[in-house]
Amino acid sequence: QVQLVESGGGLVQPGGSLRLSCAASTSIFSIYKMGWYRQAPGKQRELVATITSGGIPNYADSVKGRFTISRDNAKNTVYLQMNSLKPEDTAVYYCNAVHDLTAVRRWGQGTQVTVSS
Repeated sequence: QVQLVESGGGLVQPGGSLRLSCAASTSIFSIYKMGWYRQAPGKQRELVATITSGGIPNYADSVKGRFTISRDNAKNTVYLQMNSLKPEDTAVYYCNAVHDLTAVRRWGQGTQVTVSS
């Protein structure tokens, strides 16, 4: 069973940057579609970005041009580089993994990102 551990969250001023990391405990990381989701207080969890096992990214319109998702299969890690952060980006960010063949989904425990002056 895949376990996902996020890191890199914190407090940043508007316009600042953060990089989130998600390490997966699997030797077959390369056949998982990976993603980042976020949930702000009082709101539903929403998609931020995904990256296929082949490395094709997809972004929510709200983060296009500001966030970049990437993966390092050798390190079993997916990253989310977040630039030009806005207060509305404040949320708990969750890492997600979906197995390419079985579609089994796993979630990390989440990491808090707060954008505030």
